[in-house]
Amino acid sequence: MLKKFQAALDKRKEAGILRTLKPKLNGIDFYSNDYLGLAGNEELQLQLLLKVQENPQLLSGSSGSRLISGNTNTATETENYIAEQHQYPAALLFSSGYNANLALFSTLPDRHDTIIVDEQIHRSVHDACRMSHAKKLKFRHNDLEDLENILRKQTGPCYIAIESLYSMDGDLAPIQEIAALSKKYNAALIVDEAHAFGVFGYGLIEKYKLQNDVFAAVMTYGKALGAHGAAILCDETIKSYLVNFASPFIYTTAAQDFLWMAIQTSYEFLKQKPELSERLQKNIETFSNQNIKTPPSELSPIQAVLMPDNQQLRSLQKTLSDNNFLTYAVYSPTVKAGTERLRICLHSFNTEEDIVALTRIIKGFI
Repeated sequence: MLKKFQAALDKRKEAGILRTLKPKLNGIDFYSNDYLGLAGNEELQLQLLLKVQENPQLLSGSSGSRLISGNTNTATETENYIAEQHQYPAALLFSSGYNANLALFSTLPDRHDTIIVDEQIHRSVHDACRMSHAKKLKFRHNDLEDLENILRKQTGPCYIAIESLYSMDGDLAPIQEIAALSKKYNAALIVDEAHAFGVFGYGLIEKYKLQNDVFAAVMTYGKALGAHGAAILCDETIKSYLVNFASPFIYTTAAQDFLWMAIQTSYEFLKQKPELSERLQKNIETFSNQNIKTPPSELSPIQAVLMPDNQQLRSLQKTLSDNNFLTYAVYSPTVKAGTERLRICLHSFNTEEDIVALTRIIKGFI
């Protein structure tokens, strides 16, 4: 059995796509999801430190799942706060966005239902669909006509799964139009706002006031919020159903209260610092003005430079690294073969000089 596993690893190594864990690098960050710089913000860190000093019990382990010994007033208060901020009836906390998606799509749809997913939806949704007994169908990325053609053929209950901002191409979903289609065909729309939350205020659902049209939403806090964990936004019935039937919730030890406190504190900090999002948008505009062809929206912090020549892509990333720029090269099977790319993440803390210097090197390879 070990030989089989080693053969698969050797095959990836020969193709130059073997994944390995590396120490965190020092350099100019153009690869992390820390869009607003909150993960290392000293002012926010001081606020968190003061709260821990006032209440050291926040650092205690939860001691069990939330259904046994792990539920606390802090967790409940944080959920109520999140629900109120997003104008949803209820919120349910998870240790990660991955677990939140596992819970939603492995629990709500049953064998008589259909889950229609954007072909570029996050891997966690695909994994959850495998845990579900429902039928899964894909529609072409952001293609409203293809989505409607599929919806038109369905006879039973349907769920539609999209991201509001996609992590690989960095483009935005036509969320208003998809919400309209879900309403037209009586489908339940579920939106993952992992990369949009914080970048566009509280996300595109809040931006376009779609709370009544989106059946459930996932907010992830390990990106623009600089924290960890996630919340599912939904109504009270769905929350109770997940608490009763979602294995990823029921059988997971609850996080310590420090995590829940950090999420609520970071929300408050985000409201006090609108200039962070403004700086990010200015940096996105600076990048767009460099005239590098990328597929995403001009409003997106994620920019993808397509480069299907793997050797050229490796060479570009090494040149950038040698110049102290940290970027991320994405190879198949993470993306489809022929769509390999250099993934660039822009942040509020990047400087105009660094953005121009980065793009100057990239232009030498395309």
